[in-house]
Amino acid sequence: MFSGEDGRLTQLERVFLEPANATHRQYEALRAFFVDKVPSKEVAERFGYTPGSFRVLCHHFRADPTREFFLPERARATTVHKPPTKSSRLREKVVAMRKANLSVYDIAAALAAEGEALSPPAIWGILSAEGFARLPRRAEEERAPRVGVTPAATADVRAFDLTPREFRTDVGGPVPVRAPARAGGL
Repeated sequence: MFSGEDGRLTQLERVFLEPANATHRQYEALRAFFVDKVPSKEVAERFGYTPGSFRVLCHHFRADPTREFFLPERARATTVHKPPTKSSRLREKVVAMRKANLSVYDIAAALAAEGEALSPPAIWGILSAEGFARLPRRAEEERAPRVGVTPAATADVRAFDLTPREFRTDVGGPVPVRAPARAGGL
């Protein structure tokens, strides 16, 4: 095992016997167990595994022995310039609005008014990445006015009138309105 004159590992032997990354270490450990027939406990100790984790590694290898340990080198990808995402493009604007103490909903509304729609969760993602904390809950009078539902008029039964009358229309001429007959003499 030791090839150096003084009994130490040579540089080339060290490459195989002292793996530099996890995949290489797994390969060498499995090779020692399956090819060199080194006992499981000794392999685990030599390569820094617990006996149980090495058994699990062997189990996974038996389940998929075609696993590739040494992958081909990736071709260098040419640098493709991607346009900035909407959130990265609007990051400075969102941060500036938050510094003006606007909530994520206020910022979303302001951006939408400028034609730049960004959801409140996306805005919060930007703000939390920039280190901003949540704003304290505001009282109702402190909140910005919002466009809400306009309440519909409610009918008042006391104003209901069944007296006969007439009205004029441009479509069908005068139409008399008659009160319906009351049942039971009420």
